[in-house]
Amino acid sequence: MSRKVRLLSGNEVVAEAAIAAGCRFYAGYPITPSSEVAAVMAKELPGVGGRFIQMEDEIASMGAIIGASLAGVKSITATSGPGFSLKQEHIGFACITEIPCVIVNVMRGGPSTGLPTAPSQSDVMQAMWGTHGDHPVIALCPSYLREIFTETVRSFNLSEKYRTPVILLLDEITGHMNGRVEFPDIEELEIIDRKKPTVPPDQYYPYDTSFGDVPPLANFFDEGYRYHVTGLNHDKTGFPTINPELIQADEERMLRKISDNLDDIIKYEEMNLDDADIALVAYGSTARSARAAMDEARAKGIKVGLFRPITLWPFPEKGLLKVAEKVHTIIVPEMNLGQMILEVERIVKERAILKGIHQVDSRPISPERILKKIEEVTK
Repeated sequence: MSRKVRLLSGNEVVAEAAIAAGCRFYAGYPITPSSEVAAVMAKELPGVGGRFIQMEDEIASMGAIIGASLAGVKSITATSGPGFSLKQEHIGFACITEIPCVIVNVMRGGPSTGLPTAPSQSDVMQAMWGTHGDHPVIALCPSYLREIFTETVRSFNLSEKYRTPVILLLDEITGHMNGRVEFPDIEELEIIDRKKPTVPPDQYYPYDTSFGDVPPLANFFDEGYRYHVTGLNHDKTGFPTINPELIQADEERMLRKISDNLDDIIKYEEMNLDDADIALVAYGSTARSARAAMDEARAKGIKVGLFRPITLWPFPEKGLLKVAEKVHTIIVPEMNLGQMILEVERIVKERAILKGIHQVDSRPISPERILKKIEEVTK
């Protein structure tokens, strides 16, 4: 069977993949460098029976996709740094109410308006810690166009499977790079939909943990089910509670549904690490430069490997720990002043020497700069 091949940007791929995953609702507000996601969704969603709406701001956009998801429709929004900041309170609401949705953040320079058209990886820590309170977080960060497609689909799958918002992190480079994309056949895609209740409406509770850490989710007001939704701590009925034991157990369960399924959620790539003396830890577009630098270093006889997290949160701790026990030096290049390197440092401890490359001057980190750092640590 011949596959569909198109020339697209990363942002356009996100939109095409979202529709392939079954997304039928988009709410958002235009913001550079993510606006192409909205443009494609506005054009394509009506043709598949979906709906697009431009909201008055990012706060309303997040509220709209939460509401659409409660109505049983897979939903997505896209933004960049300042808009991502505005979405945080509603992201926290989606976490505590356990409502599936996907938030695309095409990162740009900051803080504030910063560098709207320049690349950055400045929202890594915000993806993890942006909303207050203890909450489950899944954040994915693809590096290549085909991977943007598959990770967008996986974002929806994880969101539906674990009843949680999922953050898809691109940056200006991955969002705007254009290339040939070979789409997989729809029949090849694994599409996961939320688990529906098997009990009649009068016996249904939206947070009934007798069904496991991820309770079934009925489409709100659609299939005869009625239930309460609140941002307050709640019991199994969805109504508020101040019972300390129930609150403690429920908060722990929300984290556990992620922490007990790391093998299903975490994904990373390893290259040339079997004999490596030096490891590069890089993600997003910077991983592309790191890969080129690795190849150049190898050509010079320097044994360098690459560890590329695709799931940033939860961080692939076990995989990195194995790398740290093999190599003498780990280099972390990233387009910020030190965000992911803090997580690497926590895991590596004294097992390897840790070096960072931090660049926020509106330019991507070049392979030459990474190669220079590799040569420095070999002297």
